Amino acid sequence: MLTTRRVHFLRALCAAAFCLRAGGTLIAAGPALPGPTRPISELHPVAVIQLGKTADWVAIAPNAVWVGSTGPDAVHRIDPATNKLVATVELAGEPCAGLAAGFGSVWIPLCGKPAALAKVDAARNVLSALFQTGPAAAEGGITTSTDSVWLVTDADGSLARIDPDTGTVRQIVRVPAGSYNPRFHDGRVWVTRAGGAEITAVDAASGAVLGTTPTGAGPRFLTSGAGSVWTFNQGDGSLTRIDAHSRQVTQTIALGTPGHGGDIAFGGGLIWTTMPKVPLSAVNAVDSKLLCQWVGPGGDSLGIGHDALWLTDYHGGTVSRLDLQDAVNHCTGGRTRKR
Repeated sequence: MLTTRRVHFLRALCAAAFCLRAGGTLIAAGPALPGPTRPISELHPVAVIQLGKTADWVAIAPNAVWVGSTGPDAVHRIDPATNKLVATVELAGEPCAGLAAGFGSVWIPLCGKPAALAKVDAARNVLSALFQTGPAAAEGGITTSTDSVWLVTDADGSLARIDPDTGTVRQIVRVPAGSYNPRFHDGRVWVTRAGGAEITAVDAASGAVLGTTPTGAGPRFLTSGAGSVWTFNQGDGSLTRIDAHSRQVTQTIALGTPGHGGDIAFGGGLIWTTMPKVPLSAVNAVDSKLLCQWVGPGGDSLGIGHDALWLTDYHGGTVSRLDLQDAVNHCTGGRTRKR
């Protein structure tokens, strides 16, 4: 039971921090958040699927949702038509640096000695190849363009362009050291530099480096939508919006969610981010206004597809399906149309 002195202390602390209420008890949960906060419990999952000891990384495919786990080290296929787990493919290492779907396969960077890249046949749900080209670090990323798979393979900034059939490295593009996370969008591969404060644009056809753009501190995860590329910056917990054509920064939005982990995705006219204890934040992609922040347990990675938000609870080892339009409506009162 809390003493009166302890209650007064927590109430004072909550004047400068967001607080959760559990069983009538105030719990200080972290620094003050800049957006309107609400409990994550108001969003009721359509389904919650247990995967492993941990659950991390989400890839959306046309007829499947793929999620990584440890305990076991595996990637799991969920049927979005039934919300059922239909296949588990065990792997030779921890899926530690994102997932990507493309060329009829799912691509999973594996941490270990040596690091590797797993290729899972998406039609047969089996491991079809294991390539000895692995990720530079955990919390890296992987992406697919129209003809290649792209993965940063060392801390010096070696962006490997990989043949999806043979696993052969076709080209090495030099990006700034400390860059780890690529994303393909509209003919370019964008690579964030978590070891600095910038993003690099690479022409996906030639591999030519087009230039760098400043971001918030420690950019890692990124997405694209509404004519922009968006970086989620771990160093200061901000969101940077970059015009995808001019490569110029148009806005920086404070989210108040710095730290390791997290993820970002675009859907329903909003940019969504996730971090542990702040499972969802939503930013309007039209005017870059922070609209809502949901606080509580869970969070760490997400994907958007099949009219749903797929949100992992890393420590719980689960992925939850949330109705995308329901979440948009809770945040905006139905003022933002689904896109």
